[in-house]
Amino acid sequence: MSEGYYDNAPHSPSANGNGNGSLSYNGDGRSSAVTSPNGGNDTLISSRAISPSAYPVKSEPGVGINGSATAPAQQQPARKKLASWVGFSNLPNQVHRRSVRRGFQFVAMVVGESGLGKSTLINTLFETKLYQPKNIPAPGEDRGKTVQIESISAEIEENGVRLKLTVVDTPGFGDFVNNDESWKPIVDNIEARFDAYLEQENRVNRLKLVDNRVHACIYFIQPTGHSLKPIDIEFMRRLHTKVNLIPVIAKADTMTDDEISLFKQRILADIAHHGIRIFQPPQYENEDEETIQENEEIISKVPFAVVGSDSLVSSPDGRQVRGRAYPWGVIEVDNEDHCDFVKLRQMLVRTHMEELREHTNDVLYENYRTDKLKAMGVAQDESVFKETNPAAKQAEERAMHEAKLAKMEAEMKMVFQQKVQEKEAKLKQSEEELYLRHREMKDALEKQRQELEDKKRRIESGRPLTPEKGSQKKRFGLGK
Repeated sequence: MSEGYYDNAPHSPSANGNGNGSLSYNGDGRSSAVTSPNGGNDTLISSRAISPSAYPVKSEPGVGINGSATAPAQQQPARKKLASWVGFSNLPNQVHRRSVRRGFQFVAMVVGESGLGKSTLINTLFETKLYQPKNIPAPGEDRGKTVQIESISAEIEENGVRLKLTVVDTPGFGDFVNNDESWKPIVDNIEARFDAYLEQENRVNRLKLVDNRVHACIYFIQPTGHSLKPIDIEFMRRLHTKVNLIPVIAKADTMTDDEISLFKQRILADIAHHGIRIFQPPQYENEDEETIQENEEIISKVPFAVVGSDSLVSSPDGRQVRGRAYPWGVIEVDNEDHCDFVKLRQMLVRTHMEELREHTNDVLYENYRTDKLKAMGVAQDESVFKETNPAAKQAEERAMHEAKLAKMEAEMKMVFQQKVQEKEAKLKQSEEELYLRHREMKDALEKQRQELEDKKRRIESGRPLTPEKGSQKKRFGLGK
C-alpha cells in the first residue's frame, strides 16, 4: 500500500519550470514562495520566518526579521498545501503495523441475573466457545451467599490481527432474596484492577504494562416490560463513573416490537432521571455522512434488545442461520429486523472498541487515579503544565525577591523602632529618677543653709547656741 502511494505521489510543476522549486497556494488565490540559497524557490510549509542560521524563528507581531514594519500576525496559522508528497500521511500505516505487531487487549464484564443468556451472548459476539455449558445446581443445593467474580481469557485471531479477550463474569448477582450491596464485590474488583494498573505505572521499569482494566460492562436487563428494578438503578449508579456501561435487554424474543419500544423509553427515562451516564459513541469533526448516520443508528438502538444463540437453525427459506426456532417462526440473531444484536456487535467490536479503551484510560481511570492520589495527600503542581517565558519567569522571580527584601526591611524597621522606644522609655525613667534625687539633695542643702544662717545670727547677737539649764528650769517653774 505504501509503495504504491510512493510511486503514484503527485508532483506539481516548479514555479520557473526548471524543477528547482515550486509554488504553494493559500486557498485564497495568493501564492507564497521564498527564494532558496541556490536560486530556486522552496515551498513555505509554515508561517514562521527563517533565520540566517536556517532555524525557524518566531517574529514579533508588526516587526519583520530585519526590523521593518509588517502586518500584524494572525492568531491562527495559515493552512498551506504541499506541492509534493512529504510522507507524514503514511503515519496511520505505521501505527497500523505497530498495532498488528503488538496485538490488542480487551476486557469485557457481563453483569445480570442468572438465566438471561450472558454466556450465550458472549459466545455469539466473538464467534467462539468461550463459555462451556454450565451445570445448573438443583433446587436443594447450596448456591452460595455472595457474588462471585470469574474471569475467562482467550487469544483469538482474525485476518492476522490478534486480540486477547478477557470476559469477567459475575455469577450470583441478583439471585438472592436479600440483594443489598450485591454490587460491592463488582465495584471492588473494578477498583482493584485500577489499583493494579496504577501500581504498574509507579514502578521503576514500566516496559511491560498489563492492562486488565474493564473496558466495557454489558448490563443485562430482565425483559419485564415495565421499568428498571431498584437493583438495576443502584448498580448502574454505583458503576457508571468507573466503567463504560452498555445496557442490554436480554431475551428480546419474549416481547413484541411495541413492547420493546415502550420498554426502551422507560429505561432511558429512568437512566436520565437518576443521572446515570451510559456509553455513547463519540462524534468527531470532519466525519463522513455514512459514519455519522451509522453512529446515529447505533445511538437510536440503545438499550440494545438482543437475542443470543450459537446454534444453527433452518430458516423458512432453507438457509442455515444462527437463531432460535419456535413453533411460530425463527428468530435470526444476525437479522436487524429481529433484534439489535448486529448494532451491539458493531459498536462493541467493529467500530468503537478503541473508543471504549480510550475512554476508560483517559476519563474513567484518570478520574479514579486523581481521587486516589488526592486521598493519599499528593498535591498537584499546576505550574508544571504551564508554558513559561524565561524572561517573564525571571521577572517574576525578581519581583518575588524584591517583595521578600521589602518584607525583611519592614521587619527590621519595626524591630529597630521597638528597640528605640524601649531605650527612650528607659532613658526617660532614668531622667525622672535623677531629677527626683537632685530635688531631694537640693532640699537637704537648703535646710542645712537655713540652719547655718540661724546659727550665724545667734552668734552675732551674743546668744548662746544652746539655752542654760537653770533658766530653763526657772522658766518651767514660772510656767506652773
